[in-house]
Amino acid sequence: MAVSLLTQEVSDLCLGKPALRSLSVSANIGDALSALKRLRETYLSVWTCNHDLDHDHDASFSSSSKSDDCVCIGKICMVDIICFLCKQDCLKSPTTALHSPLSVLIPRSPAGLVTHLEPHASLVEAIDLMLGGAQNLVIPIQSRRNTTSSRKKLLLHNKPSSNSTLHNNREYCWLAQEDLIRYLLNFIGLFNPTPINPINTLNVIETENILAIQYDSPALAALPLISQSLINHTSVAIVDADGKLIGEISPFTLNSCDETVSAAIATLSAGDLMAYIDCGGPPEELVQTVKDRLEERNLGAFLELMEEESIITSSSDDEFGGSGGHGRSGRLGGYSARLVRRSEAIVCYPWSSLVAVMIQALAHRVSYVWVVEEDGSLAGIVTFVGMLKVFRERLKSMI
Repeated sequence: MAVSLLTQEVSDLCLGKPALRSLSVSANIGDALSALKRLRETYLSVWTCNHDLDHDHDASFSSSSKSDDCVCIGKICMVDIICFLCKQDCLKSPTTALHSPLSVLIPRSPAGLVTHLEPHASLVEAIDLMLGGAQNLVIPIQSRRNTTSSRKKLLLHNKPSSNSTLHNNREYCWLAQEDLIRYLLNFIGLFNPTPINPINTLNVIETENILAIQYDSPALAALPLISQSLINHTSVAIVDADGKLIGEISPFTLNSCDETVSAAIATLSAGDLMAYIDCGGPPEELVQTVKDRLEERNLGAFLELMEEESIITSSSDDEFGGSGGHGRSGRLGGYSARLVRRSEAIVCYPWSSLVAVMIQALAHRVSYVWVVEEDGSLAGIVTFVGMLKVFRERLKSMI
């Protein structure tokens, strides 16, 4: 069984995965914003393909390629756009900011946050790439010839559009850290006794460079931490003056908000932002506070954007029978119809077992779990990357 796991191909992890929705790197940020809202995708992949842009039909995020060198170079989500709009110049002129090239949102990382990998590559190769800094592995989807052939004909027959998912005449999916951890959990017995050991005996608790900010600090001070947590697949801890964990600002939660949350980050405290992005929707008093502070800072253009979004929300609510910003027609009232998590942090203790922490993270669809002491003080964080390091060491001993 151990030998089988070592030789397992990544294509086995791709079964049932949907083809990637995508954007061309030649698109602008406004195109990305429109695509994310319309397609209700958490992330969109960004490719080097030279698409025929047809902005009247929102075809800038077409997935068709006319060449053989179409490469995925990154991914985009709502958090990327929110963080970009928090810049002072963008707050002053959000319309101009949304016409900026999409390439400004792609991290310049030598490690390659998005990496291509062939479907016959081994599970061990995939783990090594993740440990080397890759956040997503782009894998060609393998399917039966007749299905693939008919789908290609259908996609190539149509004009490039958001429904097309072909690159280099192939469809792709991607694997994330969660996919590898979930797969390894199926073979957890092979790694005994490691999984049942307390995490404080496995050197898996990260205590250095924890992304944290105090409750009363300006939320804008957390902006670089939010950007880093998005790359790291973690979160920003909110702590009190005694270092006790109160909650978090999670990219997962922010990703279900709309672009107007940038104004909340720019004007509220970290604690108030945590309440603003909670899945119940922002309290009216905080919304008014944001609007008042935008007006005080002469950021009328962004205030107009908030009002426009509010009108769109109200119209959508009326159309779908909702009320009070709690409709189900996409991002309504600043929040997506997708399942989101409250700002309450997911925690474990130093004596929790590794397998318990794995299950806890997978159950909450997060890539990390905060570690706290009995008194609630923040002690560190356990991430999927740290777990993968532990399992990689055990796999070495199996060879």
